[in-house]
Amino acid sequence: MSMEVVPALSSFPHFTLPNTNPKPTLISSNLQVLLWRSPLMHAQLNHNYSKRRGCISVVGASRRSLWSQFSNSYGRCNLELGKCIGRLRKFMNSSEKMRKHVSSTLFTRLVVSVLMVSFAVSNSPSWALNEENLLFLEAWRTIDRAYVDKTFNGQSWFRYRENALRNEPMNTREETYTAIRKMLATLDDPFTRFLEPEKFKSLRSGTKSAVTGVGLSIGYPTASDGSPAGLVVISAAPGGPANRAGILSGDIILAINDTSTDSMGIYDAADRLQGSEGSSVELTIRSGQEIKHLALTREKVSLNPVKSRLCVIPGSGKDSPRIGYIKLTTFNQNASGAIREAINTLRNDNVNAFVLDLRDNSGGLFPEGIEIAKIWLDKGVIVYICDSRGVRDIYDTDGSSALATSEPLAVLVNKGTASASEILAGALKDNKRAVLFGEPTFGKGKIQSVFQLSDGSGLAVTVARYETPDHTDIDKVGVIPDHPLPRSFPKDEEGFCSCLQDPASTCYVYRGQLFAR
Repeated sequence: MSMEVVPALSSFPHFTLPNTNPKPTLISSNLQVLLWRSPLMHAQLNHNYSKRRGCISVVGASRRSLWSQFSNSYGRCNLELGKCIGRLRKFMNSSEKMRKHVSSTLFTRLVVSVLMVSFAVSNSPSWALNEENLLFLEAWRTIDRAYVDKTFNGQSWFRYRENALRNEPMNTREETYTAIRKMLATLDDPFTRFLEPEKFKSLRSGTKSAVTGVGLSIGYPTASDGSPAGLVVISAAPGGPANRAGILSGDIILAINDTSTDSMGIYDAADRLQGSEGSSVELTIRSGQEIKHLALTREKVSLNPVKSRLCVIPGSGKDSPRIGYIKLTTFNQNASGAIREAINTLRNDNVNAFVLDLRDNSGGLFPEGIEIAKIWLDKGVIVYICDSRGVRDIYDTDGSSALATSEPLAVLVNKGTASASEILAGALKDNKRAVLFGEPTFGKGKIQSVFQLSDGSGLAVTVARYETPDHTDIDKVGVIPDHPLPRSFPKDEEGFCSCLQDPASTCYVYRGQLFAR
C-alpha cells in the first residue's frame, strides 16, 4: 500500500446561485440545493430556458433582458413572504413585455418556488455552517476530488453531503469525526479510512525501521481463502514472536484478546497487536482445520529489509554455478539502497545469476518498489496507474538507474507477496526480465494516498488502481507465477542453498530449471 502525504484541499466548497448577475452570490449549501431544484429553475424552465456554462439564461436577447430585470428584483427581495409575492405581482402587471412572454401558469410556478424557498429559509436558521460543519465539508471535498470510484459506490455524493449536514450531529469534534467515519463507511472500501491527529502524525513520520508488536502483516480474506470471517495473515516477520509461534501466511486471526475480528478493520487490529515492549497479547488462530490459542509477548521487531548470501552449486572448478540469493522482506526507505549494496557485494563474489525472494513481503513504500524495478530493468514500463477514466500515469525506466540487467534472474513469490511486491514482480515478469516461481500473489491492486485535514487529522484515500506492463489488473487475483515451487521449499537463505545443492532433497530444484522459461 502506497502512502504519500499531500496538502489538504480547500476547506470549504463555494456555492453560487445560478443567475445572470456576473457577481456570484455565496450561500449556504442547503439553500443552494433547494434553489437549484426549485420548479422554476430546474423543472419548468426546460422549454423556455437553456443551461449555459453552469448558469441559467433566457433564450433570446429580449428574454435575457427580462430575466435580468426579474433577477434584480428578486435579489433585492429579502424573502419575507408578503413582500416577495407583492413585488413579483407588481412587476408582472407593470410590464407589457413580461405579459407577452410569461404566462399566468408560469407566474403561479414562480410564486410556488418563492414559497418553497421562503419556507426553507424561515425554518432552517440552524443550517448556518459552523467550524465542525466546515471540517466535515473539507473531508467530503477531499473524497470528492481524490477517490478513485467516481460513482462513490453507486450513490449521489452531493446528496449524501446535504443529508449529513441536515441530520448528522456535529456539535463537538468527536461528533464530527463520527460523521466523517460514517461517510467513509458508505464507500465500502476498507482501505479508505479516517485518521485521528495522533494516528496521522504517526503515519506521516514514515515507514519505521522497527515496530513493537508481534511481527504480523495482516489483510482481509479474499475469495481464495474460503472464509469471509476474520483477518488473514499475509506474512510473519522472520524471527518475530508470531513467526516463532508457528503462525503462517494464510492463517486466519479469529480473535485478539477475546475480541472477535469478524467486523474488525485491519487498522483497528494493527493497533491492538502493537503495544509496549514486554506486554502480552492473546490470539485465536485458525490454521487449516486447527484452532490455536496463542499468548505472544510483544517485542521490538526489526524490519531489516534485505538478507543475502552466495550459493555455490557443485560443478567443475571455476565453472561451478554461483547464485546470489537476495531476500527482500519489506519496502521501507532503505530497501532500494540495501538491494544495490547486496548486488555489489555478491558481484564481488563473481555470481553469475540472481534469485530475488519476495515471499511473505507484504509491501510498503510505492516509490521504493519503482526504484528497485529500475535496478533490474534496462528499459520498459514498470506500472500503469489508473483511475475511473483509464490510465492516469505511467512509471517507466530508461535504464539510467539500472545495475543488474544481464544476469539470469528468478523471483520467488507466494500469497504473502502483496502490494509493492506485486508491482515489482509484475514488472519483472511482463518485461521478460525474470522467471517467477511459487504461487499466485495476494492481489492488492489499489493505491492509497494520505491527505491532511486542517485540524491535524487526515484521510487515507484509495486514489488509483494499478495495472502491470501487460495491462493486467491483479486486484483480488494476484500475479500468476510461471512455475510452481515444491511445497517443501524453505523460506530461509540456508535452506534455499541446500535445495539447489542436494539432488536427493525433496525440495531440490535444478539450477537450469530455475532460470528457464
